[in-house]
Amino acid sequence: MSSKKEQFDDDFRPYFPEEKKATVPALKEITFMPSTIETIDYALHEWLNEELNIFCTTNDGWKKVPIIWSMPERAFQVKENKELRNLDDIFTFPVMSVERASLIKDPTMKGVAWSHIARQNDPKGGTLTVARRIQQEKTANFANKDARRRFNQSTYPFDNKKVVYETITMPLPTYVVANYKVTITTEYQQQMNEIFTPFITSTGQINNFFINKDGHRFEGFIQGEFGLENNISNLGEEERKFQTTIDLKILGYLMGANKNDEQPKVTIRESAVEFKFVRERVVMGDKKDY
Repeated sequence: MSSKKEQFDDDFRPYFPEEKKATVPALKEITFMPSTIETIDYALHEWLNEELNIFCTTNDGWKKVPIIWSMPERAFQVKENKELRNLDDIFTFPVMSVERASLIKDPTMKGVAWSHIARQNDPKGGTLTVARRIQQEKTANFANKDARRRFNQSTYPFDNKKVVYETITMPLPTYVVANYKVTITTEYQQQMNEIFTPFITSTGQINNFFINKDGHRFEGFIQGEFGLENNISNLGEEERKFQTTIDLKILGYLMGANKNDEQPKVTIRESAVEFKFVRERVVMGDKKDY
């Protein structure tokens, strides 16, 4: 049986809400990956393979269109992707092949930094500051040392001016324009229509899209002119095929020289809060700081 005090608390609890506990937002560590040429390639491949995710009608039913990156050597391709060839070792359609046609370094492209910023002249390098945080352990060491010297207590509260900061920097991004050529090859006009249509309709009335990889985000553009080719007018014995070329333009950036870069991708520096100079003290007459 509950007591009168418990009954009183239950009756008036709605009028006296409990105090909200102070919540500290959780820190989230973000892994910062370098951006290379392969990063842009992988980002485009994932956009084609996962976001567009194009299927078409084949003799075996509704199947996904395979994507081949820069047609590999025949010997390797036969062993690696056996499903792309039939029992007579003949390459089967439909298929999409992707090729990086060119890579242009355009100085007119402006990103975070509108002018060139030289790296720090030391082995660590680093150019752009991306984060700044307090180094808790070393800041606490300075505070405890001063508190012990001034107040004889290591944890005595006072206004500590010696705060150690960590500054995180990264190399300056180099902006490039990557041009890709997507070639669609099919045996039937219906297959070409089914594969070709998502490239036109996926972006709506505009031609730009975004691709992502390893935390990096690049903007792409589908060029408005499409190259359509076929050999249906040829009455020879050549295999009938339809072919469409789609040009894609990706605005990307590179950070560092990848494995050829001697400096680290991310640099962490600590600020100096105290400078000490060695000097001699006299035996008599010299006053202590504290």
